[in-house]
Amino acid sequence: MIKVLVSGAAGRMGKRIIALAHENDSIEISGALEAPGNPTIGKDAGELAGIGSLGVRVTDDCESAIKTCDVIIDFSSPAATVRNVEEASRAGKAIVIGTTGLSEDQKTIVAEAGSKIRCLMAPNMSLGVNLLFNLVEQVASVIGDDYDIEIMESHHNLKKDAPSGTAVKLAEIIAAKLKRNLSEVGVYGRQGIVGARKPKEIGIMAVRAGDIVGEHTVMFATNGERIELTHKAHSRDALAKGAVQAALWLVIQPAGLYDMRDVLGLRAAK
Repeated sequence: MIKVLVSGAAGRMGKRIIALAHENDSIEISGALEAPGNPTIGKDAGELAGIGSLGVRVTDDCESAIKTCDVIIDFSSPAATVRNVEEASRAGKAIVIGTTGLSEDQKTIVAEAGSKIRCLMAPNMSLGVNLLFNLVEQVASVIGDDYDIEIMESHHNLKKDAPSGTAVKLAEIIAAKLKRNLSEVGVYGRQGIVGARKPKEIGIMAVRAGDIVGEHTVMFATNGERIELTHKAHSRDALAKGAVQAALWLVIQPAGLYDMRDVLGLRAAK
């Protein structure tokens, strides 16, 4: 039985992870973590997730909660994720990170933790999105510089970071394959007299509206034709299932920094 601590337990993703993990006979929810001052502190995590009492109270004490777990599943905030990674490193625990919006410095802290503990970080844990990562990489390797590339993403109106971590990852994969520096060619929205599109631009556009779970489209366009690859999430369960799968996979791996393509065996498909 693998003991899981869910960080960001009262959030949309946290609740679905708790519910789906509880259905797995190989998992025990050992803890539920939230930020200090969160109104759910002290409440039963199972009741918050809509699955009945689990006898696990939401806490803000990461140091204590981490002692009883084998792996942390973290969908919290960038600052909280960094604290959790530091605590996981001290305690020698595995951690699955789905938090997005981390700065480059924060990503470096996570990467460094991978030299000590089992650490998995992915902007999106659904099978479909990770297949999309591979597909756009394959397309980019064939088209070279002959097509304009635009990435469009849509999410609910409460999402705090933009563009989404998934959109950024898509742009990073394409830029790496085409040997472009994303910090130089990335264009995040357009306004005013911006002039003609530069040939090597990678456009990234964000929409925030209603209760959209998540939609991502990558467009490769040239004179006479275009290719569009789209993934639409109908619910958060696709991501939550992936997070649970990642936790089960990670606890039996050696120390290192992984992502979902490792979990799903998609590296060989590159």
